[in-house]
Parts: sequence; C-alpha cells; structure tokens
Amino acid sequence: MTGGAVQRRFGVSRSLLSLAAATLMTIALAPASLAQSETTRIQRVISPGGIEAWLVHDTTLPLVAMEIAFLGGAAQDPAEKPGVASLTSSLLDEGAGDLDSRTFQDRLAEKAIELRFDASRDSLGGSLRTLSENVDDAFALMALAVNAPRFDDEAVERIRQGQLAQLRRRLNDPSSLASLGWSAAAFPGHPYGRPVAGTLESVPVISRDDLKAYVGRTIARDNLKIAVVGDITAEKLGPALDAMFGALPAKAQLTPVPDVEPRGLGTDVVKTLDVPQTSIVFGGIGLKRDDPDFIPAFVLNHIFGGSAFSSRLFSEVREKRGLAYSVYSHLAPLDHAALILGGTATKNERAGESADLIRAEYQRLLTVGPSAEELEDAKSYLIGSFALRFDSSAKVASQLLQIQIDNLGIDYIDIRNQLVAAVTLDDVQRVAARLDKHPALLFSLVGKPEGLTQ
Repeated sequence: MTGGAVQRRFGVSRSLLSLAAATLMTIALAPASLAQSETTRIQRVISPGGIEAWLVHDTTLPLVAMEIAFLGGAAQDPAEKPGVASLTSSLLDEGAGDLDSRTFQDRLAEKAIELRFDASRDSLGGSLRTLSENVDDAFALMALAVNAPRFDDEAVERIRQGQLAQLRRRLNDPSSLASLGWSAAAFPGHPYGRPVAGTLESVPVISRDDLKAYVGRTIARDNLKIAVVGDITAEKLGPALDAMFGALPAKAQLTPVPDVEPRGLGTDVVKTLDVPQTSIVFGGIGLKRDDPDFIPAFVLNHIFGGSAFSSRLFSEVREKRGLAYSVYSHLAPLDHAALILGGTATKNERAGESADLIRAEYQRLLTVGPSAEELEDAKSYLIGSFALRFDSSAKVASQLLQIQIDNLGIDYIDIRNQLVAAVTLDDVQRVAARLDKHPALLFSLVGKPEGLTQ
C-alpha cells in the first residue's frame, strides 16, 4: 500500500469492527460437526450473473467487511516500469465515475466507510469496511472504484509523489534494502525480481495511459476472488455482486509469468550502509501451496524458525548466543515460485557468525530432522494458535479470501487442524529429505557486515 491509500482509516468503523472479534471467531471456528449444518457458516454465494463470493453471515453487530483480489498483481507490471500495479492500487479510491478525489473521499468519510486497495506480487487487493446501514453506499463506491477510476492528473501526481517519498525513505532502511536485494539477486530478469513499489527511475515515467492499460488488462471477472463477513444475507449479496463487478470484462488479459527457482543459492549479496547493525534476509527453495507435502513442510518450518520463542533459530541465535533480538523463517509459496524465507538483524561484527549459524542449523534440520518432542510441540502450538487468525471480522474475511486464492476448498477451516495433527515424524523426515536436495540459502545483508565466509 502506498501514497494516500495508507492514510485511509476512519475511527468509527475501525473501533466498531474490533468489537466483532469474539462473535466472528466463534462463527468461523465452529466445531466441524456443526460447521456445514449452520446456515451462517461459510456460504458459497453465486450472483445471478455468475459471480462467486464466500460469505460468513452474522447479525450480532451491524457491520460488513469485504476482501477482494484480482489475480495478477505486480507480476503484470511492464518490465521497464515496475510500480504500475502499486500506483494503480493507490489511485482506485482517488476519484471514480463522476466523483473527483475530494468528493469520493468525502463520501467515504460521511458514512464512515473504509475502502483501500493495495498490490502484492501476485494480486491487486481491495478491502471494504462499513456499517450495514451504509452497505449500499459502500458497495456503490466499490463499484465506481473498480469500474471507472478517473486517474485525474492532480491525484496521479500527488500519489506519485507519495510513492517516491516512500522509495526515498527505503534508501536508508536496511531491512527494506535487504529484502529488495534478495529478490533482485534471486530472480534476475523475472517479474519477482522487480520491486513491487517500483524505483526512483520507473515511478516518474508511469503515465496515465499505463494505469488505464493495467486496469484494462488485469481487473476482470475471471481472476476475481471475493470474501464477505458480517450483517448481510446471501439474498442481498448476490445481486450486489453483479452491481459491483458484473460490468467488468469477462476475462483478464494477463501476461504469462514463468515458474522460477531462486538463483544465487549458497552466496551472500552485500550492500554497504553506515549503520551499527546488519539486516539479513535469507531464503531458498521451499514447497508450493498445492504440494501434498506443504503441511508437513509448514510444521517443519515452525520447528526451524516459525515460532517466536521455541524455534531452533530462536534458541541458537538469540537464547544461546544473544546475536539478535528476533530471528524468523516462513514458507512463501508465490504463484510461480516456492520459497522459504527468513530474516534477522545483528551487530555488524557478528553478521558473519549469525549467517553461518543459520546455514548450519538449516542443514542440520534437513539432515538429521526434528525430534518427536519438537514435532509434538510444533503441532500443539500450530493447532492452538489457529484461532488467532480469526479474532476480527477483517481477519476472517482475509482468511476466506486467501483460502480461495490458494484453492484449498471451502471446508479448509474445518479440516486444517486435522491436517496438522496428522503430520508424523516420517512426514517431516520425508519433507526434510526433499528440501535437502537444494539446501543452500541465498543471503542478502545490508550494513557493514564482518566475518562473512561465502
């Protein structure tokens, strides 16, 4: 999210939405035996025009939250102009139809409606929050934003300058630079190697025609996913989906993006910055989300670096040696690349020691595997903490959307903990052996690191 989109928050709807946490978590995490028998569970709503949304209907509070995603994202940026998707997303609520930017924002504020858009590597997303009494107005503004964005000169230049200001700030942000450096080294010549927010060279030359062309190619019905949570019925939502999205093109004209594996594994990429700490991003080859071994890999990663207090990385890097305050890893299954990524920050003089320790611990995990106790502890944590993903209406909607994007099935919430519980020591050993075929990690370090051995 960039520019003016970052600033759209209206206190009334935010505070009211936070009150929905307990109720919506109860609905979202109803026992499996009740889940599909309850009409307020997850409903698949099909509009008269054939547009699909997933709905969790709850009338406890007069609130509606919607999450949408158009698949494609920044991977669809022109190669010579990274940042188009990001700039587009920040401008969708900066005037649409016959409403200029000020009028559009006034309409949102008058009804305490939150509407924002952002871009990631693989999708352009939108979030809507509203009181149910204002849902018609909110849906009308969503419809304008996706169907008729104006891209007025004043708004384009204002948001462009905001995006450029963010890019300039990142020039002195070690963690951002480490992440950007990792992607550029891992994916040279590939869309994943380009920065989502663009560059100081590309953003100034993005034209209004570029923005309109991006919308024309990527915002369509066939690549649209929708999740809705709150005080709205399926009967009302169905026709509203057609009103919001029915006039969009039937099919997106997406440029094919090739699958890719990260390059530079086993090497260090260093950017010198005069700061007392070195920021480190590391990563290697993981598993795709549709891989049958993804859940065992998810559990294995938790043992490696997924837990804030009990992972091997936390124990070795922070607890035993005091090298860093935080160290983590996670699986990052992009649409066209399967990754394991992680990061930390440490004193410059101990950067090499930290990197070597992370490499060694990863190799030891893949070679020896976890213990039975580590496995049971990881499964217990992952099962027990799952409910925290559903402690607000916004989180429920976000989870429903991601489940659709990942094509996991409408019953995934009911079966997810069963899948984790079923992981055996043989399963994680098998996954470790698979990952051990490509155990090398690429490190991106920003600061004045000392003691590097690669």
